[in-house]
Amino acid sequence: MPRPKRNLLATAQETSSPPNSLEEGHAVARVRKAEGKNLYSVDLPSSAKPLLVELSSRFRSQIWIKRRGYVVVDTTAFANRDNKLDGEIVNIVRDEREWRKQSYWPPEFVKNLTYPEDSSDEESNIGKMPPSDDSDGGD
Repeated sequence: MPRPKRNLLATAQETSSPPNSLEEGHAVARVRKAEGKNLYSVDLPSSAKPLLVELSSRFRSQIWIKRRGYVVVDTTAFANRDNKLDGEIVNIVRDEREWRKQSYWPPEFVKNLTYPEDSSDEESNIGKMPPSDDSDGGD
């Protein structure tokens, strides 16, 4: 039997807006790739090596995480256990624009532009009419 729809809506509502502040041990991380069943490889802004984190049970089969998306990771969740997991995903960034306005958003995660600005000095011809050919003479 599937989970009630009210659980799905409540979970979606929780992740739609960012919290005012992050708790101790929580950090914003970028998802590198999915490693398997509810396991993800993420990059913290302060760490050179990727962390292996587990998706919290309340998000499983309800909200999907895309590559290069952002999540909030609790790095203290598995501190007392001896395993290869480095933390747990406790929140998923869905409205990135709102999250970027928060004071705890890491400056290392700059927004990647889909169409980077050209540094060349020549003008683009996109969306312009082709040059008129006055050499026809109209005789």
